[in-house]
Amino acid sequence: MRESTLERRLVREVKKIGGEAPKWVSPGNRGVPDRIVLLPNGQSVYVEMKAPGEPLTPLQERWRRKLWNMGHRHFKIDSVEDIDRFIQEVMPK
Repeated sequence: MRESTLERRLVREVKKIGGEAPKWVSPGNRGVPDRIVLLPNGQSVYVEMKAPGEPLTPLQERWRRKLWNMGHRHFKIDSVEDIDRFIQEVMPK
């Protein structure tokens, strides 16, 4: 499955639970996550989309650590199962 197909599915599933998943573009900041997922109750989560089995690049891993160290949640998604787990984890209770 292609990364773009997974990305469209993520956006659709996030909308089903009342959220938005806009593309994040940050000029001059290579390696930032692909999406900022905005959820009800003021939650925001960062998501890096990858093709199945593809690892994070060193720059993406650096951003992941930076976000985690600041207390933000960051997810790498590379499968339909990852999307399902992500939705279950972030779904408003």
